[in-house]
Amino acid sequence: MTDGTLTYRDQIVINFSAFDFEDHAFRWIDVKRFGLSRRDVAGGRLLADLVGHEQYRDDYAGGGVEAAGLRHGPYWLRNLSVAAYEQVDGAVAHAVLRGWADQFGPLPAALSARLEDEVHPLLADATERYRLKDLGRGAFHDWGGVQIDFHELVLVDRTAGTLSLLVAADD
Repeated sequence: MTDGTLTYRDQIVINFSAFDFEDHAFRWIDVKRFGLSRRDVAGGRLLADLVGHEQYRDDYAGGGVEAAGLRHGPYWLRNLSVAAYEQVDGAVAHAVLRGWADQFGPLPAALSARLEDEVHPLLADATERYRLKDLGRGAFHDWGGVQIDFHELVLVDRTAGTLSLLVAADD
């Protein structure tokens, strides 16, 4: 349960398959955007509030958000906490996303443009960036690992008063 620090705003989903991109896997980027009720809340508290938020209970495997859910991505929710994240700089955040997106070669122009318009500004404008660590197979839930790759970034933009939860994955 959170104290209302984060207010869910909306979601952006970019399915790579919608761009006639045959790239060896079904790939997508999901961004859940939140407003910050206060911009002075410490990063660790924002992460704790995010992990406690209903919108965080998403297995990213088609089921969507489950208010009483026990999974987040490939992991049991009980294995996720502030300690599961590491702070990274903009170069690392961009490298994570670019390395994943470009792993099978250049992206179609329309897909690249969409990422430049909707995703890369979130990375560039963030005043703080956190990456979910690889928690290992021992933290997987009962069918965790269905995603080939699972990358998660938390992007805090204190100037705009927003937090974005970005997941890039394949399945």
